[in-house]
This record gives sequence, C-alpha cells and structure tokens, in this order.
Amino acid sequence: MVSDPAADTPAADEDEDGDLLIVQVAPEAAGGRLDKTLAALVPDLSRARIQALLAEGAVSREGAPVRDGSAKALAGAYEILVPAVISAEPAAQDLPLTVLFEDSHLIIIDKAAGMAVHPAPGTPDGTVVNALLHHCGASLSGIGGVARPGIVHRLDKDTSGVMVCAKTDAAHQGLSALFAAHDIDRAYVALTRGAPKPRKGTIESRLGRSAHDRKKMAVLRTGGREAITHYEVTALFGPSDRPTAARVRCRLETGRTHQIRVHMA
Repeated sequence: MVSDPAADTPAADEDEDGDLLIVQVAPEAAGGRLDKTLAALVPDLSRARIQALLAEGAVSREGAPVRDGSAKALAGAYEILVPAVISAEPAAQDLPLTVLFEDSHLIIIDKAAGMAVHPAPGTPDGTVVNALLHHCGASLSGIGGVARPGIVHRLDKDTSGVMVCAKTDAAHQGLSALFAAHDIDRAYVALTRGAPKPRKGTIESRLGRSAHDRKKMAVLRTGGREAITHYEVTALFGPSDRPTAARVRCRLETGRTHQIRVHMA
C-alpha cells in the first residue's frame, strides 16, 4: 500500500504477522531522534513501544531494518510491522501434566523442564497455565487474574520441580499468605560447575538487571531487591581438593528471578 504524504495519519496494511504501518517523515520533521519522531507520527504507539519494535528489527527504511532509535530521522517512508495482538486470556491446551496431588481446593504438579509457567510474549502458549485450564476447567477461572489463573508461585522455564496451584479464591489467598510469611519451605537441588566455598553458608545480596546485559540478572551494589539463599553442598564430583562439579541444596528466603543461578555463579 502506498501512503499519501499529505495524510495526517500513517497508512496501514493488514499482514498475516500483524499490521504494516507506512509512516512518512516530512523534510521539515527530519533531523530529530528517530524513535521520538516516529512516536509523534504514530500516536497509537508509545515511544517505548517504538524503541522495542526498533530493537526487534520491525522498523525498516527502503527495505533495510533500522534499529538505532537515537539515529536521526531521515525524510521519506518508514515501514513499521506491528505484531498481531495476542489474546490476554490463555486458551486451554491438552498438554502432559504430572499431578502429584489434587483435591477441590488445590493441585500440586511436577513441572517439567522447558515448560514456562504462564504465557508471555516469547511463550504465548504451551505453558503450565494452558495445561491447568484444560485439566481443571472452569474451577481456575478468576484465580490470580486473567494472565496467571491458579498461579501462586513460579519456577523458571528450564527448572523442573513441584508447584502448588490454587483452584479456589480461598486457597489462592491462603497459599499467597503462606508464601509471603515464609511458612512454606522451598528447597532446590542445583548442579554447579566447581563447588562453593565454604561448603555451607548463606548468600545475601541485592539482585536486579545487569547493567551490561539487560536480559540477565546480576548482583548489584545498589538498587535491586534483597535476595537470601541458604546453601549446603551435598555431594562433590571429581578430586576432593578441586572438584569439577557439586550438588547443592538451596533453601530460599526470597524468590527473585534467577536467584539460585546468580548466587551460585
């Protein structure tokens, strides 16, 4: 679709992957930051959303992706592919689910490694939530909000282990209170390269997004959130003086994202 340079709004064309917007930057509007300029021309997209689309390679000019939002906007047409909106309500899916215990109030499952807990932009389906909706049906409706029905706590996608999920509002509130008061003991088994020294102890730090890689969590000097892990080496592998690996039992007082991975590292 060819847009009219004189039009007040960008032209849009439907695409199977989303909406393709063609935005015309007039000569008098050129020269400013690209992300700011595009956000001003497309009122429906915030500047943060434009920056995310730039980073994903969804913005192009003359057929070439443009990723630097701080670059100067050039006069001419920019194409923005806005991904199709995914429904906020997850769908029930018949997925393998290992049930350890279930009654009318809660269900306890053994989550497999590689299975995300709830839908997210990178994993829109195939999650524990999708499986629970199929297994439990309407009994999960309204629990914990639309995006995470029944979910009281979570495990990382690549982590296997036991999860307790609520089937009623009363169970959800009660379990949430127990987790908040640390009345539920959570222990994890981790395999590490090398072995922690000392072999038993407590790690206390503040965790947050790494300043060098925003996709990773890291120990921070300031900011972030408090994280406390009690650990104990239960087995050593390799020479005792220089073990190549160890099995470590970790008990958490807090449940921060990637807490065990960061503290063991």
